[in-house]
Amino acid sequence: MVRVRFAPSPTGQLHIGGARTALFNYLFAKKHNGKFILRIEDTDLERSREEWAKGIMRSLRWLGIEWDEGPDVGGDFGPYFQSQRKEIYLEYIKKLLEEGKAYYCFCTQEEIEREREIARQQKIPYKYSKKCRNISLEEAKKRIKNGEKAVVRIKAPVEGTTVVHDIIRGDVEFSNDQLDDFIILKSDGNPTYNFVCVIDDYLMKISHVIRAEEHLSNTPKQLIIYEALNIQPPQFAHVPMILAPDRSKLSKRHGATSVEEFFENGYLKEAIVNYLLLLGWSPGEDRTIISLDEAIQKFELENVSKNAAIYDINKLTWINGYYLKEIDIDDLYERMKYFYSKNGIDISSFDKEYVKSVLKLVREKVKTLAEVVSASSYFFDSNYEYEQKGVEKYFTADNLKYLQLLLNDLKNVQPFSAEEIEKLVRSKAEEFNTKAANLIHTIRMCISGRTVTPGLFEMMEVLGKDEVINRIEKTLKIFA
Repeated sequence: MVRVRFAPSPTGQLHIGGARTALFNYLFAKKHNGKFILRIEDTDLERSREEWAKGIMRSLRWLGIEWDEGPDVGGDFGPYFQSQRKEIYLEYIKKLLEEGKAYYCFCTQEEIEREREIARQQKIPYKYSKKCRNISLEEAKKRIKNGEKAVVRIKAPVEGTTVVHDIIRGDVEFSNDQLDDFIILKSDGNPTYNFVCVIDDYLMKISHVIRAEEHLSNTPKQLIIYEALNIQPPQFAHVPMILAPDRSKLSKRHGATSVEEFFENGYLKEAIVNYLLLLGWSPGEDRTIISLDEAIQKFELENVSKNAAIYDINKLTWINGYYLKEIDIDDLYERMKYFYSKNGIDISSFDKEYVKSVLKLVREKVKTLAEVVSASSYFFDSNYEYEQKGVEKYFTADNLKYLQLLLNDLKNVQPFSAEEIEKLVRSKAEEFNTKAANLIHTIRMCISGRTVTPGLFEMMEVLGKDEVINRIEKTLKIFA
């Protein structure tokens, strides 16, 4: 049975790279009717925080990536926090020590640093000298009993190669003479990442490890641990890195990079998932828009690219604009409550149909939920400021005079529809011997304070006759 896992460290928010890894695991599990497990790798006690773990889970759920087993839903292979599994790891370390496949190392930090310095001077990569490799377990235990500090190191092979069979990359060979007798238990009694990762994947019956390319260099070490424990490793698939547009490492300076930031900036979960799908994988047919359900049907690890994916905020924003136009209007209404409230607007105090009409009107020209707010705030508050450039350009004596003459006719428009309003404005412009654009821009400034809005006549219909008349009269009092 396919069992995959996403195993983040709770040392910060969920980065888009992590979200993409979680998504690929989720797709693979669903495609093969398998299980998707969430495991929190919180063995870095200094940097791990419970609030970060909760934030990661919140972000995954918001994206629609639900797990079958994990910290809050349970399962048969828990606990799902590594910090709660320490006794399990120590049992396996004890087994390796007793079988002579690992050993206690008493070298001090100063000794290790001296070895590093010699390697630096010789301009060769540092490898531990294996000084303690042949100390017997009995002698090591005596020294520990006498108060000496020790780490535990694995006995790595010194000849041959370790081959990673990677579904995406093919076979990747590592020469064993480049590998170290690496540490599996630190002197403070805490096991290391590479060791706990192997034990957890084994005990949780993980069939496929799908993770980021930067973990590829850890894999030979993990295979050595599998070999030492005489257990079958899972299949590996290392997905490509996500790089910035200049091909540097993606960081804060390239804009939002965490899922929570994207949410706060008004991106839709459907758009983010769609975009993440395209970072290293393609549905084929040169398509950009693909739903999660369709991706589940089409997803194959063999079709994931080996090459780095390039992060493109403009593409994500375009995709977001697409989904913003397509989303059900009632759904959009619910999602917009948060973004309006952040800006001091309580849309629940307005007629729901009115708000939905506003959303239908403005969503055509914007790309994010945050932009919806800025593009529509004047629909909910008539105490707006007038753009100075618009005042200077459109509030001329002639334009305001024509507007005054138009006002009575506007009051009599029946029905107060975009079509009827447009007919009146264009016929009056002709009567006044002025360009229709002069009247249109002047009315727009009067009822919104802005030079750029959705279509004027549609906007007037949504605002309604009474509100439009009130706003024009108010503006004329100020400027006429």
